[in-house]
Amino acid sequence: MVDMSKKKWRSFREFLYILPFILIVLIFSYYPLYGWVYAFFDYKPPQALTPDKFVGLKWFKYMVENPVKVKQILQVLRNTFAISGLSLLFSWFPMIFAVFLNEIKCVPFKKFVQTVTTIPNFISWVLVFSIAYSVLNSTGVVNTILMNCHLIDRPIDFLKSTEHIYFKQWLWLTWKNAGWAAIMYIAAITGIDEQMIEAAKVDGASRMQIIRHITIPSILPTYFVIVMLNLANFLTNGMEQFYVFQNSFNKDYIQVLDLYVYNLAMGSGGYSLSVAVSILKSIVSIILLTLTNGFSKLVRGEGFI
Repeated sequence: MVDMSKKKWRSFREFLYILPFILIVLIFSYYPLYGWVYAFFDYKPPQALTPDKFVGLKWFKYMVENPVKVKQILQVLRNTFAISGLSLLFSWFPMIFAVFLNEIKCVPFKKFVQTVTTIPNFISWVLVFSIAYSVLNSTGVVNTILMNCHLIDRPIDFLKSTEHIYFKQWLWLTWKNAGWAAIMYIAAITGIDEQMIEAAKVDGASRMQIIRHITIPSILPTYFVIVMLNLANFLTNGMEQFYVFQNSFNKDYIQVLDLYVYNLAMGSGGYSLSVAVSILKSIVSIILLTLTNGFSKLVRGEGFI
């Protein structure tokens, strides 16, 4: 009886450890779902919701019946798929970066590189755009150097140009997040059995052979889990990056789904329509999460949720 009481008390104590995190998830992830009710009303802020404003599935039908909205949504989906596709295509970059960072033998230099590449993750997108503006605007550093070297006759509007716009946005995202994303792979590398590496060295394996046959295969499970999570969040790009980089010249190419929902609600006043679009996006994301989890079970023998 004493042992059972101790086990129950320990279980209750461990539950108390995670209770604050459960409450945070409930408050910030599930409680806001109450806002979905606005998709079924003809809502205009700051009016209250009343029965006479109820319109049922009007806004969901409007998305597929109105030619202008259909064209806008298809354009937004094109941008979302292009940017998410690029991120997925180059998802191996943080893994390779972590592998070669681990190969640096000079510890102070290794820590310096890791710190320098991780810090951008904690910089807001507003500051990132400030850096981009200072460097790439018509009177910025790049244009000044090119003009002084007589390589161009007039400044280039880098931030207004739509040429290679998806790739440029991917570069900014990679610069900001690559160091932080590499941390998970570095943690996976530290878990590799040192005896395998030492045995490979005794057998005459070079550093590249160790990387190819031991390091990369050992961290591939981590990579596959991250790729599948990215697939589940394929429609979620975030809006902060694209909100600060958008302007009247590139808006048609830079407006992703999350930014489109924000612009609908705050820009054109289509609050109910924006909630309806957001609901459909959430449903598709749940379907993608279920499918990728099922694919993970089929291929790896275990899911990630």
